[in-house]
Amino acid sequence: MVTFQDFQKLDIRIGTVIKAEIPEWSHWVMKLTVDFGEPPDGLGTKTIFAGFMHFFTPSELEGNQYPFIVNLEPKKIGPLGDFSEGMILATDKLLDQSLKIEGIDEEITSKPALFTLSEKVKNGAKIH
Repeated sequence: MVTFQDFQKLDIRIGTVIKAEIPEWSHWVMKLTVDFGEPPDGLGTKTIFAGFMHFFTPSELEGNQYPFIVNLEPKKIGPLGDFSEGMILATDKLLDQSLKIEGIDEEITSKPALFTLSEKVKNGAKIH
């Protein structure tokens, strides 16, 4: 079980994807540049990698707000020394038919479903 105090350690904030791109080396991840608002209340801009390039185009993501965990330890992604500075929150949606994606060994039976907001909020707004 996770205690409430453990949950409170997560810093979950709303950010706007200002740029989404597929790195040349990638076969799965998309690189997101996310605006979390200006300090002191906001966190500035962060780079976040998300493993869903086969399901969304960059233009579908750019300009939209999503929730992100922003206090995870940075993780090295790819061969060029890039780091992911957080994680986008998503769930899985089961597909009616499984997919076979070139370069991926197993069949894909679900796709990511992203959480969206009912109205626009300030970048960097905390979820609590």
